[in-house]
Amino acid sequence: MKQAEKRDAFRAFRDTNYALFFCGQSISQIGTWMQHTAVSWVIYSITHSAYMLGLAVFAQQFPSFLFSLLGGIVSDRYQRRKILLITQTASLVQSIFLAILIFTNQYVIWEILSLSVVLGIVNAFDNPARQPMVHELVSNKENISNAVALNSAMVNIARLIGPTLSGIVLQSFGAHICFALNALSFLAVITSLLLMKLPAFIPPANKKKVVTELSEGFLYLRQTPRIMIIILCIMAMALLLLPYDTLMPIFAKEIFIGNVRTYGYLASAGGLGAIAASFFLAALKKGTDLTNILLIGIGILGVGMIGFSRCTSFYWSLPFAVIIGFSSLTPMTASITIVQMEAATHMRGRVMSFIAMAYFGMLPLGSLLVGTVSQKITAPFTMLIMGGISIITMLIFSRYLKQERLNKSVAAGSAIVEKIL
Repeated sequence: MKQAEKRDAFRAFRDTNYALFFCGQSISQIGTWMQHTAVSWVIYSITHSAYMLGLAVFAQQFPSFLFSLLGGIVSDRYQRRKILLITQTASLVQSIFLAILIFTNQYVIWEILSLSVVLGIVNAFDNPARQPMVHELVSNKENISNAVALNSAMVNIARLIGPTLSGIVLQSFGAHICFALNALSFLAVITSLLLMKLPAFIPPANKKKVVTELSEGFLYLRQTPRIMIIILCIMAMALLLLPYDTLMPIFAKEIFIGNVRTYGYLASAGGLGAIAASFFLAALKKGTDLTNILLIGIGILGVGMIGFSRCTSFYWSLPFAVIIGFSSLTPMTASITIVQMEAATHMRGRVMSFIAMAYFGMLPLGSLLVGTVSQKITAPFTMLIMGGISIITMLIFSRYLKQERLNKSVAAGSAIVEKIL
């Protein structure tokens, strides 16, 4: 019976709080992907510029990088449910403004980019609170990896449904409806947070200066090299591999001679692969070596991007889009799971903020880089180069991410941190 429980791919749902969180986030994430698809298509339709697509990603993600460390400190100091109630309400307001802007048809690119900056700042506080909160909602800590994987499945089910719905709504009703529906979807998250029954929040006994807490966070990373190397791996992926989706509107419109629905189907194919990856990760047995999963995922991502880059037919590209979706999610989820399980409880918010900083700092720069390069050498050739870089990345990090080489360092680092505290 105990063995069957460990293999239950949905065991985290036994916690009512987590089930509420999952349901609310599921609805909201669909709206988020609808808005993401609509913003990219609106910008590319107006400018026909790969560089502007990259700039749009930069505008949203780079503020998250700038404020993510502060967001991590806030997450460790205050009740995470209250933080999420504030950030989700702010995101709702941002979507309403975006819907009004497009509906009145009195907008220019800089206004859309400015609202993207606002969303990026909100996300800098939302992500460091939301990720560790999963840990708080699951009573049986053996189910943490299952909850993280199910969370990824939820995000990527939305990634499958959201772009497809967005393509239909964009073509039938316009972008403003996409943004309005996203605004409504935030009500589901807010409701789920209000319905949760959580223990009384106990604030940290000693609130230290921000600079002190940041210094402790960096010291912790120095003394836990496994976590540090995983964060470096995330940085490399965010800069050089994950910006592949900046190229998708170009493939949809220029290479496959399609429309917004073509773009929606490509994004949804990636979402289908990501869903498969999420359930694959959720069903893993306890004790599975996630380091190998991480590295193999990066290698498969390279193969998928190389194959996609050579496609001139939309229908032939779909299987490769599924592979890319599967293998782009796998290493990220494996990385987050490893960090969630290995980071000290009092450092978890700050460590997650370092991950957010690595991701949101490098992804916008990567998007600008990919957009600029594709303007010079075409989108297919850019995708081909990214595939080769992915395989090289796997080979480089496979040398350093071996558990047996880091066990002694991890143990020593934990002992040092305990002495400090």
